[in-house]
Amino acid sequence: MSQPAPAPVARPSLLERLRGSLSALYREIAKFGVVGAFAFVIDVGLFNLLMYVGPLNDKPLTAKAISVIAATTFAYFGNRFWTFRHRGRTHMGREYLLFFALNGVAMVIALTCLWFSHYALGLDSPLADNISANVIGVGLGTLFRFWSYRTWVFPAIPADDAADRELAERDAATPI
Repeated sequence: MSQPAPAPVARPSLLERLRGSLSALYREIAKFGVVGAFAFVIDVGLFNLLMYVGPLNDKPLTAKAISVIAATTFAYFGNRFWTFRHRGRTHMGREYLLFFALNGVAMVIALTCLWFSHYALGLDSPLADNISANVIGVGLGTLFRFWSYRTWVFPAIPADDAADRELAERDAATPI
């Protein structure tokens, strides 16, 4: 006796796959934003604590360096274990160094926006400096960070690793 043929597996339509991909991307962006907001609070809060309450009131560069390192470290772990937890993993030391390097590139983007506005265009008011550095520069730097983290720090899981792919899909479907 022959067994009946198994029922065909229904494959999701192109629209369903696109909707799922956009939904997963939206969740990553939202989580990335939350981690970034907390990192910003850590950076600004620790800087002000070190400058005005702690022992570094006459060393603003040291205070800022410490606050940036603490905030970047928080952002790395928040992104690694929450935002991009469903993506590929490499050696933590490699990821951390690359994460820091890409943050440096994002800082150069903000500084370039400020330089161009202030020196090349001659827009040197406090408002112009803040818009170019903290709106345009930080905005472009944030877009670069999100793209570069997804591309190099937390790469996509190879399609041939079914178990990891299943975990990634299940994780991506989890609400924020």
